[in-house]
Amino acid sequence: MEKPKTGDPAPDFSGTDQNGKTIRLKDYRGGRLVLYFYPKDNTPGCTSEACNLRDNYEDLLNRGFRIIGVSPDSTTSHQKFSTKHSLPFPLISDTDKSIMKAYGAWGEKSMYGKKYMGVLRKTFIISEDGIIENINIFDKVNTRDHTRQILETLEK
Repeated sequence: MEKPKTGDPAPDFSGTDQNGKTIRLKDYRGGRLVLYFYPKDNTPGCTSEACNLRDNYEDLLNRGFRIIGVSPDSTTSHQKFSTKHSLPFPLISDTDKSIMKAYGAWGEKSMYGKKYMGVLRKTFIISEDGIIENINIFDKVNTRDHTRQILETLEK
């Protein structure tokens, strides 16, 4: 499946969050969305990224953004992760990897010379009308300061 590009309509999705609620992309129309993909709950980089977005959540809301995180972890894992770190945004459980594949966030990785399939850490900014915004597909996420990375890119 080809990954979406800047200016493309964001691939539609529906998934279940940590509270058992169904989350749909169409429910987020009318506001900008930070859709971020991460490999695993409670790992150092993923925790840093989630907590950075949590710490800047009010500022992002005030700028018109909402946030959704997506990983292949279970809803139970997401519930524990969200509770432990007081995350104010939904985390979708994508155990079948359909959302990740639609966004090009599932693919070949390499570690110590071994190739394997896994989650590619990516963030997409989706416009009010469901379009992937210009210059806002992040392939190199700064997990400790992701909010600043998002806002600086949008200011350019």
